[in-house]
Amino acid sequence: MTEVRAATDADLDAIVAIHTAAFGRDTEATLVRRLVGAGRATVSLVAVDEDDTVLGHVLLSPVTIEEGDDGKALGLAPVAVHPDHQRQGIGHALIEEGIGACFVQDARAVFVLGSPAYYTTFGFGKASAHGLHDTYEGGNAFQVLPLTVDGLAGYRGRVDYAPEFAEGGL
Repeated sequence: MTEVRAATDADLDAIVAIHTAAFGRDTEATLVRRLVGAGRATVSLVAVDEDDTVLGHVLLSPVTIEEGDDGKALGLAPVAVHPDHQRQGIGHALIEEGIGACFVQDARAVFVLGSPAYYTTFGFGKASAHGLHDTYEGGNAFQVLPLTVDGLAGYRGRVDYAPEFAEGGL
């Protein structure tokens, strides 16, 4: 049985190990350390087994928006599940819980750069349809999920992830 809970400082080394294992490189793990260290881990959740072993992690951090920025938009990244536990719904549960936690943070919108086929299942849609684009020129992979009826009102232009993303080579 997997449980999703808020990440703690004691989980950081396990979280870093999950990202390294899932991506086969240190880039995302280093990004997590930078975001946590900078105090930008607005939402950080872990999936754990019955022994409280970390199996997966999701992090959401603030983004800035060229026009209309009010500090109420978050970027979903990175998310990872240990390779031994992938394709069991853990990533899906982490993302769902992460989105739910955004409501508690009073966020208006969540952005993600990822597979449209996957993220549309959570309600994400093309950000470009709302006059929004990302620094990475993600095209249709750059998506947004408004959390309220007018969650995107006034938002236009380029959406920038936290500065730690640029430092990490992502």
